[in-house]
Formats: sequence, structure tokens, C-alpha cells
Amino acid sequence: MTEVSPKERLAGKPLKREVFAEMLAMNFEKLPDIDKSLYLYGSFYLAGNSAFVGLIANSLYRRSLNVSQAGISAMLPMAVMPFMTTYALYNATVSTPLLSGSVNCPTCVLLRGALVGALSGAVYPIALALPLNFGLAVRYRTAPMPEKGNLPRYWLDVSRPVWRRMRAAVLLQTLFGTYLGSRDFETYGKLVQLTVGSRTEELELD
Repeated sequence: MTEVSPKERLAGKPLKREVFAEMLAMNFEKLPDIDKSLYLYGSFYLAGNSAFVGLIANSLYRRSLNVSQAGISAMLPMAVMPFMTTYALYNATVSTPLLSGSVNCPTCVLLRGALVGALSGAVYPIALALPLNFGLAVRYRTAPMPEKGNLPRYWLDVSRPVWRRMRAAVLLQTLFGTYLGSRDFETYGKLVQLTVGSRTEELELD
């Protein structure tokens, strides 16, 4: 039997999750424009910030490894991959579950938004920049390479100053992901109220 959240029971008879999701989608257009815009395009903003973080991290690693070649070919994956990953992950874990009615826990939504912002929006693009630029440094011999067995320590030494400079970006992305999750849950709450109202009207007409 399909589980029904307490909010779905406010209007009287329980609704199946699929029916509830359809009603949420139908009532979405009734929301204020600012709520609709933030819900639809908020993940683009988070993903855009992720791409920006990737470009900054790429620049810092290039300076550390003295890499000046293949600038454009290195910039493209550092912008595109974090953008696509963050956008897809936020929609898969926050936006879509809310609009489908499968998540109604505010703490869960805030935690998901914070994790997507921190991990996919900041940690992933920073970590991605290291192997990409290390490969370029090896190819063009722009920096002294470590001896065999010292690669992890070498990566740690190269990464330490980069991560130190990028701490603010990780914090900002975490806060932005949390804020975006909280706003999306507020939008979900408004959708539930509209859905309950329309459900009550239907029951009264019946």
C-alpha cells in the first residue's frame, strides 16, 4: 500500500503519491513568479558557481605547476563538468523529489542542499583540477616530478595552498546550497497548501 504523508491527509481522504505529485505540478503555475523562478533556475545558479569554482581552482593549480599550455582545453572541462554534475545532482536529490511529493522533511532537504553545494559545488571541481593539471605538467614538463612512491605526498604539498585559498568557496557553496534547499522547501510548502485547498474544494463539491 502506498504510504501517504500527513500533509496529504489534511484535505480528508488520503491521496496516492502519484496523484499528489500531479496535483503539485498542476498548482505550480499558481505560485508567485519569484518562487517559480527560484525553484526552476536556482540549480542553474548553484551549478554556475560550481563552474566558477572549477575555473578558479584550475587557475591556482596551473600557477602552482607552472602550466601555461592548453589553457582553453583545460578550462572547458573545468567549467562544464562541475556545472553539469551539480545541476543534475541538485535536481535529482532536491528539486525533483520535492515536486514528486516523495520528500517532506525540511531537515533532509536542507542537508541535501548543503551536501550538494559543498561536495559537488566546491570539493569536486577543486579535486578535479589537480589530476587534470598534473597531467599537463607531466606532458609539458613544467614542474619537477616526484620520485617513485612520493606521488601522494607531492599531490598533498601542491594541493595544500590551493585548498587553503578555496576554503571560502567551499563555505559559500555550502551556505548557498542550504539556502536554496530552504527556499525550495518553502515553495513546496506553498504548493502543499494550494493542493490541500483544491482538494478541499473538490471534496466539498462532491
